[in-house]
Amino acid sequence: MRLWAGTTASGLATWALPFVLGLAVLDRSLTPAGLGLVLAARTAGFLAAVPVSGVLADRYSRRGVVLWAGLAAAVAAPLMAAGLGRSLPLMAAAAALAGAGQGACRPAFQALTAEVVDIERRQQANAAMTLAVRGTTLVGPALTALLALLLDIWALLLGIGLLWLVAALVPRPGVGAPVPTGSRVSFFGEFADGMREARRHPWFVAGLAALTAVIATGYSATGVALPLVSRDRYGTEFVLAAAMTAYTVGALAGAVLIARWRSSSPGWTALAGLAAYGFAPLSLTLPVHPAVVIAAYAVAGVGIELFNVPWFTAIQREVEPEKLARVSSLDFLLSYGLAPVGLALIAPAIDAFGPRPVLAVCALVCFLAPAAAAAAPTARHFSRSRSDLRT
Repeated sequence: MRLWAGTTASGLATWALPFVLGLAVLDRSLTPAGLGLVLAARTAGFLAAVPVSGVLADRYSRRGVVLWAGLAAAVAAPLMAAGLGRSLPLMAAAAALAGAGQGACRPAFQALTAEVVDIERRQQANAAMTLAVRGTTLVGPALTALLALLLDIWALLLGIGLLWLVAALVPRPGVGAPVPTGSRVSFFGEFADGMREARRHPWFVAGLAALTAVIATGYSATGVALPLVSRDRYGTEFVLAAAMTAYTVGALAGAVLIARWRSSSPGWTALAGLAAYGFAPLSLTLPVHPAVVIAAYAVAGVGIELFNVPWFTAIQREVEPEKLARVSSLDFLLSYGLAPVGLALIAPAIDAFGPRPVLAVCALVCFLAPAAAAAAPTARHFSRSRSDLRT
């Protein structure tokens, strides 16, 4: 429960920051260009910290990395508040620090879960964590908007800092943390060792390639195209709001389902769930009733959690414990790191070729990439051998 509370607090703080900064744009204490700069700085901090955290969390205490990462993000919040309306460079530097704290937490939390939770209960634990994150996404906008009526942006930023303090201080230490042996090599040598461990698992390499392709194409395309389609085709923002809500509700349903369901072919089931994201861009290419778009997003939400929970659980089970944080950092670095690249390329592609061809190609990638990954050795069970699932 302490680990769940810390992870939930970090997820809420990560989600809340761009929303609160968006409110700052509305009250004119931050310009749209300034918002873009601050969020770009946060992304840069995240990407820089993820591989460093992976090495440190395998070299030292995973609990210690969570502590210092959470404290760094907590300190960033009042610094950002101090710069609001006064110093954009200070806000950008604080956002980079917040992103670094967020990025450092991710692989450390993944590895800490493997230390705290017994192997037979990790799937339920991962599902409980994603339920908390998705639930936050569902109720967070209304809650934040309500708080904005009572508190100013400065106070909301301090509240984000308090959430990071919870993430830093509440989780309990792990039991049986790996102790690295042998002579210590350089940072790059240790990260390369984690990459070699990742390559030792064909299912991981294939699954990560599929996940990266889906996020960089389908996720990015729908992020850009859904507002345009909602406005231009349907003439209302309702489709945008309803589709995003349906996606979150679907993800909640998927997390509940996968918390209890044990597929006989968990890898193939997970990859089929990942492929379901293709229905979201596909629905935007066709002149269909808004209900079809909303239903497609709900199916995509269910599918993404049918992938996420077994994926995280398999990494925690299959990867060598002393290299788990580095492999997890590689996962986050590629899957999340290439999302901004996809966003940067999708918008010009839509301007050049129109939304339908671009969305059709992205839907095709979403369907084919997981299908190709399913053909990789060991992909069916996300395990080197089926017998490993029983141990």
